[in-house]
Amino acid sequence: MADTSSPGSPQAPSAGGPRPDVRLPENPGGPDQDTECGLDQDTEYCSVRLDGTWQDIRFHDYDRIFAVPGLYETLFHDLLDCRSPDVVGKLLKEELQASGTDPASLRVLDLGAGNGLIAEQLRTVGAGYLVGVDLLDEARRAALRDRPEVYDDYHVCDTARLTAAWERTLAGHRFNALTCVAALGFGDIPVRAFATAVNLVADGGRIAFTIRDRFLSESDESGFARFVRRCEREGLFEVRARERYRHRLDVRGEPLYYLAVVATKHGDVPVAPSDGTD
Repeated sequence: MADTSSPGSPQAPSAGGPRPDVRLPENPGGPDQDTECGLDQDTEYCSVRLDGTWQDIRFHDYDRIFAVPGLYETLFHDLLDCRSPDVVGKLLKEELQASGTDPASLRVLDLGAGNGLIAEQLRTVGAGYLVGVDLLDEARRAALRDRPEVYDDYHVCDTARLTAAWERTLAGHRFNALTCVAALGFGDIPVRAFATAVNLVADGGRIAFTIRDRFLSESDESGFARFVRRCEREGLFEVRARERYRHRLDVRGEPLYYLAVVATKHGDVPVAPSDGTD
């Protein structure tokens, strides 16, 4: 099994304290699994030594991952070389420079905020105001534990099912930018939740997100390809930058490719009662 003691591991973003012991499965999946890498992305798992015993944790069991200090960084950055925060930060910085926009003017809704890795990157870009939003209270607690300085506020709520009170609270932040990095699809953030968050951003604001490349392909069944095409076709999004890149490695060491998009928002997206936007 791979572990965190292997030489040459890249340095992860900051999160104080010792790193937990983590192992990846030696033989993930099997020949009967109809996926590119044996285990599909939303079924990958690792083993973590907790209280002297090894426990299996799925990569998408974020409540369990965030409960262990340093586990997110050890797994996704030390072992699997996640590049998404750097890629989004670079593209957003370049777009701001090209448009002559002061980064300090950004009021960012960071959707699927987790423990603040993206916000930490946005602070290096110069973003002036950051609010995290996540479904999980474990994510909020991890952000306050690991990066207490990066957010101006942090809310635990479901943007797919906002009450009137939550709509007022979020609207009160007067967002002019949205980030959503490595959080769309796989049952985590559906189209409706993303569309509702987009509508909280003022017209003329920036929308920066990453998504698995297959979710924007012609064969996509998640609804995201249809959603993005509609936003572009109807002039709601003006795409300023788009880049296909290696998001991270899978458990076999094979690359997982994502698309990063930075767009200017020109109008609200009609949101249907269903999870889609048709």
